[in-house]
Order: sequence, then structure tokens, then C-alpha cells
Amino acid sequence: MGTEKDNLLRKNLNRLYRASGWLAAANIAAICLLVLCQVSLNAVDRLSGLLTGSAIGLTIPSYADFTGFFLAAASFLALAHTLREGGHIRVTLILSHLKGRLRHFFEIWCLLLSSAAAIYFSWYTFLLIRESYTYHDLSPGMIAVPIWIPQSAMLAGLIVLSIALLDELCNAFKGKQPCYTDSGESLLNHPDDETSS
Repeated sequence: MGTEKDNLLRKNLNRLYRASGWLAAANIAAICLLVLCQVSLNAVDRLSGLLTGSAIGLTIPSYADFTGFFLAAASFLALAHTLREGGHIRVTLILSHLKGRLRHFFEIWCLLLSSAAAIYFSWYTFLLIRESYTYHDLSPGMIAVPIWIPQSAMLAGLIVLSIALLDELCNAFKGKQPCYTDSGESLLNHPDDETSS
């Protein structure tokens, strides 16, 4: 019974991380589409200038603002999926020289600090969004966008990252190897550990 619940939880968490990654990819695709459209409009303008002597003045209003919003959303939404895939740069200068239980302790310590930082940033991003919503903050471009909308994508990414780090922390407490290390071995039975048989 407990194993079925664990499997269902694992499946749902993996879906959450994958969905967050796909949303990040969708934001990157939106950037590409927006830039491609603006470049095409610039080409039409240039051609019009060559043929008629005057440019039409085609542009996508606030396209630089929108690409910035999409980039921020993509960056934050990709954090959890990138962590799970082992894509973050990790400085393992100390961890690579540790074995067995000592390495396990330091891995848990790193995950505790990372989880605390992610939760801290999530909370303060929530407060920032609440303030932006309360004071009706708008983006400064031609199209005034309520700034809490792009900030919400940042918060969603930070919350999913917090969940992923807490997930890894729970696995580390159980003695499992974190998925971002790309190894299925247990932390407590490291192959280089002199005490392991």
C-alpha cells in the first residue's frame, strides 16, 4: 500500500518537473517566434524603403519587454527540471574527496542549504508579487503589462525548484543517491568506501 502511494507520488512529482521543463521550452519557443516576426517585419520595412523610398514602420509593440518576460519565465521554470537532469553546474571539489557517511552528511547539508534558499526566495518573490499587484505596477513599454504576471512565472519556477530540492533532501535522508549525480547507488554504500563490503 505504501509502495503504491510512493510510486504515485514519484510519478506525479516527475510529471510536475517535466511540465515545468516543457513550459520553459514553450517560453523559449515564444522568444524565437517573437524575434522571427520582428526580423520579418524589419525585412519588409527595409524592402519597402528600397522600393518606395520610405519605410512602413512595422514593429511589434514592446517586443523587447515581452522577450524579457519570456526569458525570465523560461529561466525560472527550467530550474527544477535542470536539477533533476543533473544539468546545473555543481562545485564538487570537496564532495569528490569524501566517502561513505561523511559524503552523505555533506550532501544532506548542501541540500538543506539549497532548500532553505529556494524557499526563502519563493517567499520573498511572493511578497514582491503581492506588492506589485497591490500597487498596480506596470511595465514601462508601449504595452503596459501588469508586472505581477511575469513575476508569477518566476514564483512558479521557484516553488517547483523548492519541491525538487525537498524531494532530493527526503531521498538523501533515506540514503538514496540524488538523481542529479547520475548514479543509482546508495549514498551510504559508496563503492570507494573502505567500510563497505
